[in-house]
Amino acid sequence: MAAPEQNKRDEVEFFDKHAASGTEYNVFTEATNAKLIDACVERAALAKGARVLDLGCGSGIFGHMLARRGMAVTGVDISPRLIEIARTLYPGEDFQVGDAEQLAFPDGHFDAVLLGGVVHHFPAPGKMAREVARVLRPGGRFFAFDPNRRSPFMYLYRVKTSPFYSSVGVTPNEQPVAREDVVRTFEAAGFEVETAFMSVKYTYVKSKKARLILPVFNLSEAVCFGLPFMSRFRAFLLTWGRKPAGAGASN
Repeated sequence: MAAPEQNKRDEVEFFDKHAASGTEYNVFTEATNAKLIDACVERAALAKGARVLDLGCGSGIFGHMLARRGMAVTGVDISPRLIEIARTLYPGEDFQVGDAEQLAFPDGHFDAVLLGGVVHHFPAPGKMAREVARVLRPGGRFFAFDPNRRSPFMYLYRVKTSPFYSSVGVTPNEQPVAREDVVRTFEAAGFEVETAFMSVKYTYVKSKKARLILPVFNLSEAVCFGLPFMSRFRAFLLTWGRKPAGAGASN
């Protein structure tokens, strides 16, 4: 049976519709954004001047944060309207419309790839992972973060088999990810893979009902899931990996 494909039209329509409001796509607190970028810099071993692809850049917040730290960042997103907002918010930075499964860059072009909330938008992310491997130089690294399927909140609210599932504020392609599935995907693309879990705090979710319990979610992330033995239930999975130094392009 063929692997399910991402419905790209749904992705473009969803994010273009959000962009029509003229607002950036930035749902986390500033502290959470900083934690994620700190983790990216550390896990992807980034130094000033590193060529970084911010894949699924949205309105550009994470790529901009990396650029401020001295990285040479190229942001790519499937939504033309979000790219317009990114170019308006961060003039002079490089933002392009593109498809994560068919990137317009030569083999080995980047030192690192940031996948900020991207993997969980692909029902079968293998092709995207192979494309990430292709555009990375040998020894290059990727860093990804995505909703964790084992988080009680993410499971109840965002997994389609849950009786409390809500489709408000997500595309039809999205589902929280399981650690073992993500690891398997990137290992199959040739990466040496590691993972961790992180608590996050949101400032905004689209569902009005969910916004009512957002303070409870944020408090639980900090207090309950902040405990080391509860780490695997934190809201986000961090995944990072290295392309072996002797590896060539991945098809």
